Amino acid sequence: MRLLLIFIILEWSCMLSAQTERGGHHISHLQLEGLKRTKRSHAAQFLQTEVGDSLDTFKLLRDVQQLRNLTAFANAEFQLDTTPVGIAVTYKVTENHTLFPIVNFGAIKGNFWYQAGINDVNWIGRGMQLTTYYLNNNGQHNFHLYYRVPYIRGSRWGISANLFRWASIEPFNFPEGTAVYDFENSSIGGTGFYEFKLNRHTLEAGGLFFVERHQLHDGQSFSNAPPLLEQPKVLFKIMHRLNFVNYHFFYRAGWYNIVRYETVYALQDQSWFRMLFSDTHFYQRYGKRGNMALRLRLGISTNNNSPFAPFILDSQFNIRGSGNRVDHGTAIVTLNAEYRHTLVETNLLAARTVGFSDLGTWRQPGGTLEDLVDANNFRHFAGGGIRLIYKKAWDAILRVDYGVDLYNVQERGFVLGVGQYF
Repeated sequence: MRLLLIFIILEWSCMLSAQTERGGHHISHLQLEGLKRTKRSHAAQFLQTEVGDSLDTFKLLRDVQQLRNLTAFANAEFQLDTTPVGIAVTYKVTENHTLFPIVNFGAIKGNFWYQAGINDVNWIGRGMQLTTYYLNNNGQHNFHLYYRVPYIRGSRWGISANLFRWASIEPFNFPEGTAVYDFENSSIGGTGFYEFKLNRHTLEAGGLFFVERHQLHDGQSFSNAPPLLEQPKVLFKIMHRLNFVNYHFFYRAGWYNIVRYETVYALQDQSWFRMLFSDTHFYQRYGKRGNMALRLRLGISTNNNSPFAPFILDSQFNIRGSGNRVDHGTAIVTLNAEYRHTLVETNLLAARTVGFSDLGTWRQPGGTLEDLVDANNFRHFAGGGIRLIYKKAWDAILRVDYGVDLYNVQERGFVLGVGQYF
């Protein structure tokens, strides 16, 4: 009996010790430190770790990266503390300044534009986006109001609303020469979307009503160019987005893809127009200071033999140094490559140098897909630039690039702007 009693006591002691040890490796407390504007409930929905879980360092590292990927945060780390009842996990975040004025400008040969407004990508601390701005493009007045609400009532559903006016002076090619038009696009619309995987996989669908207006600039007269063309249209679109880019301040690693399908119905002539567009980004870090970035854009649309084609060659969007609204096409392939190297970095500011190559080709309106491999339609600009970065605000980057046409070195130009080019 004495031996049996000793055996029972030893067995009970071992079980108690094992339970205590297991309890010590369980999460007993979760805390978020550094929150100022961001609501704790919004940040917490991106954390996989829960109270009661076994300690999993890899899961904690994923949580930290998820927080870094939010526009609300510039950085995030975690800290572990042992307590009598388990492990206390503290996520320490550094918030971005997400409410700031939009002060943007760009200058290339034949085009100067400036922009002023406000933007918040963490509106009321819940990851909502509110953007409104005025943009003057070569004397043309533009504005944009955009509101996006993700995670309605903590769900994975979201909505967006959009009010927009774009006006520009654009050249269009006709058989008898180039006609310059005053172009206007005024639109109102919205979308609904669902995130299958938080901040990674999204499906979005919606539509808008818009009016396009083309008027010959400065009283020009062309026999084949209509002096005025105004059409109300309805657009329906669906977008599929995969985002596996990881952020650490202004550094990026991973890949991103968005595929967008649009169909447009013109109310006056009852015609249909369709477009399919894919945008893929790839980022790779090299050491502590280097970052390679690639962007591949593919697009194809209804091949109307019209100068008013949807895809454009432009310094602001795809080929740096090429000029303003240089060409239009009904299919597009562009490849942008950048190597970004950090020269100086402090807790607040950073400076980078950039070398880039921008390559593109277009299908002429009414042409064939063979146009895409026609040397006459290729544009290849290369050059370099600098980036001045304020690390405490989302995408607060002043950039200056200078691009030169590798086939015709007389074609060149500066491109100024705010934010990453891609």
